[in-house]
Amino acid sequence: MPNTASAKKRLRQSEALRLLNRSARSSLRSQIRRVQEAVKAGDADTAQSEYRRAQKAIDQAASRRLIHRNAAARTKSRLIKLIKSAG
Repeated sequence: MPNTASAKKRLRQSEALRLLNRSARSSLRSQIRRVQEAVKAGDADTAQSEYRRAQKAIDQAASRRLIHRNAAARTKSRLIKLIKSAG
C-alpha cells in the first residue's frame, strides 16, 4: 500500500485510468465483433459501414496508446481482408 500522499494520489489516478481503458478496450472489441458478425451473416453493406466505425475506433485507440499502432494496422488489415473475401 502507498505511504506518501503522492503515492496515494497516483494509486487513485491509475485506478480511474484503468477503468476508463478497460471500458474503451471493451467497446473497441465489440465494434470489431460487429464487423465480423456482419460478414458472417453475409450482409456486405452493414459490414462496410461497421468497418468504417471500427476503423475510426481502432485509430483512436492507437492514438491514445490503448493498443499498439502495429496491432491497430494488423487488425484493420485483417478486417478488410475478411470483408473482401466474403464479398
